[in-house]
Amino acid sequence: MRFEFSGEVYRWAARKELWTFVALPDDASDQIVAIVEDMTNGWGSVRVDASVGATRFRTSIFPDREKASYVLPIKKAVREAEGVGVGDTVRASVTLVDF
Repeated sequence: MRFEFSGEVYRWAARKELWTFVALPDDASDQIVAIVEDMTNGWGSVRVDASVGATRFRTSIFPDREKASYVLPIKKAVREAEGVGVGDTVRASVTLVDF
């Protein structure tokens, strides 16, 4: 299943120097929870094929208790390729792998 969305790039408060994410919309997160149920990897992660702009990559999305949604990590190489930074709004997609 594929989910397309827009969201703001933000830094993870616990590791501001390393990690940036974009949150999936609540409705997409709710659908993912229903699909994966108890079949997730460690920490509730779900493998996905993702894209930000024209850049495609494989990663995992993670549940974030503070945002009450899944979040997509955006690594430095992707941010640089797309010319985006913290606070920018990006167009992204995730396709669940193995489900």
